[in-house]
Amino acid sequence: MSATVESPSWRTVEVGRLVLVNNGPYTGRIAVIVEIISEKRVLVDGPSSEEKFAVPKGPVALSDVLLTDIKIEIPRAVRTGTLKKFWEKAEIDKKWQDSKWAQRSQRTERRKALTDFQRFQLMRAKKQQRYEVRKALAKIKAAA
Repeated sequence: MSATVESPSWRTVEVGRLVLVNNGPYTGRIAVIVEIISEKRVLVDGPSSEEKFAVPKGPVALSDVLLTDIKIEIPRAVRTGTLKKFWEKAEIDKKWQDSKWAQRSQRTERRKALTDFQRFQLMRAKKQQRYEVRKALAKIKAAA
């Protein structure tokens, strides 16, 4: 009888980890942990080329950010200009746009921006799609 012990695949708080700010004036933006200040606070910087994702360098509580799976290899306490070079080399903006997390948030933002008539059109389209699927399923069941 043998037992294997595997380490958990948790996201750890470490320099270079990409975080999503979910509280404060930069909610919904991404940044990188540049330095760990204490067990509850980190220094983040987000030199994104897209203005809607940029975060200025500053301290943030860990309770106000969500850790992502994306990580960059950077030295500790790196300056903004140097971090921007690492950011562009690692193509962080592209990686973030391709992530399921970003796609889901974009989808919810689009849904929030719909007008009443657009929501109605969406409902009708879903009803039509359900009808077509059920019709095809009934045809298959009848043939079997």
